[in-house]
Amino acid sequence: MILTVTLNPSVDRSYRVDNFQVGKIFRAQEENSVAGGKGINVTKVIKTLGEEVIATGFLGGKAGEFIEEELRKIGVECNFIKIEGETRTCIAILDPVANTQTEILEKGPYVSQDDIEKFLDNFEEISKSCNIIVASGSAPSGVPEEIYVELINIAKRNGAKLILDTSDTYLSNAIKAKPFMIKPNKAELEKLINKELKDIEEIKKTAIELHQSGIPIVSVSLGDEGSIISCDEGVFIAIPPQINVVSPVGSGDSYVAGMAVGIKRGLSIVDAAILATACGTANAMHYKTGYVTREEVEYLKAKVKVQKL
Repeated sequence: MILTVTLNPSVDRSYRVDNFQVGKIFRAQEENSVAGGKGINVTKVIKTLGEEVIATGFLGGKAGEFIEEELRKIGVECNFIKIEGETRTCIAILDPVANTQTEILEKGPYVSQDDIEKFLDNFEEISKSCNIIVASGSAPSGVPEEIYVELINIAKRNGAKLILDTSDTYLSNAIKAKPFMIKPNKAELEKLINKELKDIEEIKKTAIELHQSGIPIVSVSLGDEGSIISCDEGVFIAIPPQINVVSPVGSGDSYVAGMAVGIKRGLSIVDAAILATACGTANAMHYKTGYVTREEVEYLKAKVKVQKL
């Protein structure tokens, strides 16, 4: 069983607006509302790939009810802590003509100390039955920035592998606890080490250093150029096939879902990265976030290139 953690989920509303401009009035050519947040996107792709998944985190209000209903519709087991505040809504305006994406992200509700303690107790219990855990994103106000350190330690205590996809202080705190895998992008990696990385060689060197510090898998996202992975099998780059990109939103989350599923199935890290890259690429072919089809993923897997660095 795979467990996903989304501390700050959202209802993701996206609008396709051709030739979008600031200060004008537009009618959307297409609109969509989905259960979102990084961990929720991961959850949806894991379920699409055919694995059983439990989703946890914090949910509140009508937005929280919508997210839980959407997850239950696709057969996801929900085990969220219900809070008094309203789960956030995030808006994306996609302009395929100008090839731009404008996002408005709400901060999210306040979470009380009582709810945090309930969440940690709940996480301790459900993590005992899950061998892979994916924790993604930032946290709402009230939740300490060391929250992922606690989750990593609990996961290790219960024999689970925790894959972490976060940034800023959440990431810098968490790497001290040595999660099983991290997935920063180049900008997040530069912020982590407080240094500009000028080329692939410098990114590779940094990924190796993080791996050698005790993190079994370090995957650095390079966007449409692929990802550099450092692990016990070596250092390599997974290069996605060329596609007509509709929206990249959620592609990183889909990649993480593919890695989680690959590791759960006992694939080599190289094969897991191929699956993950296919998932990330498939997501970019749609306006929906955290959306792939098995047929697309299978087709794209054969087109992913892997090179040893």
